[in-house]
This record gives sequence, structure tokens and C-alpha cells, in this order.
Amino acid sequence: ILESKCSKCITQCLYVCVYVISLFLFLFQGDRMWHFAISVFLIELYGRNLLLTAIFGLVVAGSVLLLGALIGDWVDRNPRNKVAHASLFIQNISVTVCSIVLMLVFSYKKWVEEIWDGWLTVVCYMVVIVLADVANLASTALTIAIQRDWIVVITGYNRGHLAGMNATMRRIDQVTNILAPLAVGQVMTLASNVVGCGFILGWNLVSLIVEFIFLSRVYRIVPALSVKPPVTEEENYLQRKRERKSSQGQTAMLPLCFRRLQGLLSTCKEGWRAYYRQPVFLAGLGLAFLYTTVLGFDCITTGYAYTQGISGSLLSLLMGVSAVAGLLGTIMFTKLRKAYGLVNTGMISSGLHLACLLLCVCSVFAPGSPMDLGTLLHGNGSDLGGMTGGGHQRHGYSLQGGSNQPLLPDRSSIHWTNNTVLFENAPPGSTPESYVSITLLFLGVITARVGLWSFDLTVTQLLQETICESERGVVNGVQSSMNYLMDLLHFLMVISAPQPQHFGILVIISVLFITTGHIMYFLYAPFMSLYPTYECCHPHQKLL
Repeated sequence: ILESKCSKCITQCLYVCVYVISLFLFLFQGDRMWHFAISVFLIELYGRNLLLTAIFGLVVAGSVLLLGALIGDWVDRNPRNKVAHASLFIQNISVTVCSIVLMLVFSYKKWVEEIWDGWLTVVCYMVVIVLADVANLASTALTIAIQRDWIVVITGYNRGHLAGMNATMRRIDQVTNILAPLAVGQVMTLASNVVGCGFILGWNLVSLIVEFIFLSRVYRIVPALSVKPPVTEEENYLQRKRERKSSQGQTAMLPLCFRRLQGLLSTCKEGWRAYYRQPVFLAGLGLAFLYTTVLGFDCITTGYAYTQGISGSLLSLLMGVSAVAGLLGTIMFTKLRKAYGLVNTGMISSGLHLACLLLCVCSVFAPGSPMDLGTLLHGNGSDLGGMTGGGHQRHGYSLQGGSNQPLLPDRSSIHWTNNTVLFENAPPGSTPESYVSITLLFLGVITARVGLWSFDLTVTQLLQETICESERGVVNGVQSSMNYLMDLLHFLMVISAPQPQHFGILVIISVLFITTGHIMYFLYAPFMSLYPTYECCHPHQKLL
């Protein structure tokens, strides 16, 4: 469009850029606010206990793991505008209804607990978790549709423009990751949980209208979005094979529900097969391995940092610096891709990521590290929460005397702000003998985010470039399933070794998983060097 030097075309291009950037700003802002708020709401619902939050995390991860391929297949089989509008509507309405339920439960909690001997409360818990899970599934479908398919078409299958748009999306994501939780967190702190639910409800109703308008205008301005590629001969063969299996099931006189279940399982199996036969399979699998880590700014790492004497205000500051490092990673990605190519950018980013993580490994053996293998060998890790005896203290802050403290103390002394755990009324004496270990840990985590985000953008664009347009949905759905599967493993790691004395072991295991992921990419890179030109499986377009 820009090369045509047509003023009308350039104006349309600018409109598309404005609409797309505004769309992502609203999408990311709403997602980040909801993901932060639902965790806090679930903790408050269950008497300031982490049980509901843990159940919600397992439900979300399990549902995407099981349904990722089906969601992607649904994205592939339907028109782009219908998929985007339906996903957007389901996501926002689910969040809205969930917010209303939460407002009612918080407002009439004592009355609800008295009905049906407390079973109405359990029903409310289930409704909230199910609605939040439906919203997450719809968000997954919308992410696959917009970020993995629409963007490729909007940028005209141009690699340079695609890289710039991907980097812009990630920058918006990084900024909203800081601002959105702060906004809703301030509302909940200064007002109440009911007001916080109302704020989320109002935001979703407004953003539903705004996002719907932006999606419709982008779809209308870019005619290519209304065109889907024809079905290939291979897909026709798979469809006929699926129909033969279905007819065989009918001859066996299976009930209708079983035949439908058989069809869904067949779709899942074909989706995982399609993912496996992609040229970019090893790179995608390597990216998924990076999710099995405790080296990020989640509640696990920040909880550990607090046991090492790091204050809540300092943790917030470190998180801001981490976001800046992530923004630098997006800038580095665009520069490296232009200078060395996309595949080589991934290799450079991998090397930088691993080099920075060596600081985290050094922190395990540095002065001030609480690592004690004896507690793990003697089975003290089973003392979850440090509450095995009635006479034990409720919060284990002090590191003296070899006491085993959980990475997450009781919720009653915690404020949640921007994924950072802030404690109040902490007793003195929680400082370690030396800050060398915790300094090296956060220095490695923060600097590693430059290479991490650059590598993430590299693999994301490789998935966009190399996957056939007719399979983008199902393959990216399976990729989401893999990401959630590996993320589940990292929570299982923490459950098996929950004490600060075990965190060093978790760091080493995390680095091993990350190294394995990057090795997979290094195995993939020479293979792709044999194919310097990518076809995007579109009948009329080629990635430029």
C-alpha cells in the first residue's frame, strides 16, 4: 500500500494501524485486569486461602490442554469475522456474568452460606470457576484468530511488516501487564471487592462495544480477511478418511453422543498430528519447554524473594525494570531480524537467554542462598505451609534455625498488586546473612527477559510464516495446549518442593528445561536453513 503512493490507500493503511493498535490495547488491558482480579477474588471468596485459586489454575490449564486442538479447528473451519465476533462476545459476556455473580456473593456472603447448609456457596464457587474458564477458552480462540492469523493477512504477508506488528503487540502487552493490575488493584484497595467487580463489569461492557467496532472496521477495510484458502487435496483425503471412520461407527450402531465424542477425539488426534508434521515443530516445542520455569515474576518467585528479605516496594520496582527489559527485547528482535534474518535471530536470542540464566544458577551456590538438600532428603518438604503442629507459628518468616517456610505464607497478611506479593506486619529478622544470592537471582531473571522476549517473538513469527493458512488455527491451538502442559509441570515442581530451602533445586531444574527448549531450536535452525524461502500456503500470496 505504501509503495503504491496512493493517498487513499495510505490513509486506509493508517486507519488499519490505528484500529489494530487500539484493538490490542483494549484486548490486553481487559485480559490483564481480569486475570489479576479473578485470582484475588477467588482468594477472598475462600477465606483468604489459595485452594480455589489452585483449582481454577488446574481447570484452566486442563481445559486448554484438552480443547486446544478443537478450538483451533473451529477457528480454521469458520469465517474470520464470525470467529472473532463470537469469541469476543463469549469472552466478555462470561466475564460480565461472572462479575455479577461475584458481586452478589460478596454482598450477601453470610446469607448465601446459610442456604442448603452451605452448599449454595459451593455452587457459586463452581459457577465462578466455570464462567472464568469459558472466558479463558474464548480468549484463547480470539488470540489464535487475531494474533496468529489476522495479523499475517493485515500485514500483506510481508515479513518486515509482520515483525514490526508482532513487536508492537508485545510492547502493548508489556505496558498493560503493569498498568492493568495496578488500575484494578487500586480500585479494590481504595474501595472494596464489590466495587472492583463493578469496575471489571463496566470495563467489559464498554470494551465489548469498542472492540466489536474496531474488529468490524478492520475486517471491512482489509478485503483479504474475507477470503479463506481452498481445501487442499491432503485435507480432502483426511476428510474422506474421517468420514469412513464415522460411517464405520454408524454401522456399529453407536449412540449419537458416542459418535460425536468419537468425532471430537478424531479431530484432536488429527490436530496433534498436524502439529507434529510442521517444519517448525521443534521450535514450537522448544518454546513450550520455556514455560516450565520458576524464573519469572509470578507469585512463586516473588514469594521466595520476600523470604529472603526483599520488601514489597522493591519487588514492584524490580518488576517495572523487568518490563523495561522485555521492551528492550522487542526492540532487539526487530534490529536482529533485519540484520541477520529470522532464524539467526532466534539463535542469538537463545544464547543471550541462556547466558543470563547462568547468573541464576550461580545464585544457588552464592553466599546467602538458603538451599539445604537435607530438608528435601528427610521429607520435610511435606510440611506444607509450616503448620504441622498447633503450637507452630502461623507465618514462618525467619530463616534462622533451619525452619521450613512455605514459598507462599497465609493469605491473611498478603496484598496482591501486579502479580507481586506484598506482605504486611512482617516480623523483624527475616533478612539473610548475605544479599549476594538474591541479587544474582534477580539480575539473571531481569536480564534474561531481553533474550526471552526476542526468542518468543522469533518463534511466534516462524509459526505465522511456516504454517499453512488452512491449519493455522488447529496448529496454534495445539501449541497453546503444549504451553499449558509445560506450565502445569512447573506448578507440580513447586508442590513437590515447596520450601525456600528447595528453591535452588527448582532453579536448576528450570534452567535444564529451558536449555532443552533452546537445544530443540538449535536442532531446528539447520533444518530450516535448507529452505530459505517460506511459502505460507496461500494461493495468491507469498511471504516477502
